[in-house]
Amino acid sequence: MAMKCIRSLRSLVLGKESTEFGGCRTFSAGGSKAKKGSKGGGSSDAPKASTLSKEVKSTTVVGANILKDGADPKISPDSEYPDWLWHLLDKRPALSELKRKNIETLPYEDLRRFVKLDNRARIKENNVVKAKN
Repeated sequence: MAMKCIRSLRSLVLGKESTEFGGCRTFSAGGSKAKKGSKGGGSSDAPKASTLSKEVKSTTVVGANILKDGADPKISPDSEYPDWLWHLLDKRPALSELKRKNIETLPYEDLRRFVKLDNRARIKENNVVKAKN
């Protein structure tokens, strides 16, 4: 309600002169005072050197902490992680490659992927046909 009163008073007091300038006040992002000693060189934009030692970087996952009071987790040896973790980034065959192979000789995982990708392609094709009609 206070903003409504201020707007109505502004329009009454300022009148025609305020409409020439747009009647809108904006603020700069940096504030009103300039930094002392700065010559506009942009030296503050340079990346800062890391204060962490190489030992800390090699034994912890820096930045992985999601808790306020927690600490960054330590890196464990590879033997302590599950086997499936190491295969997450492996390249899997595309639908065109799976179509070229004999379906009866495909391993179970590739067969599941073939069915999933084939269904997805069929659904997209049906959607295109329905969209044209």
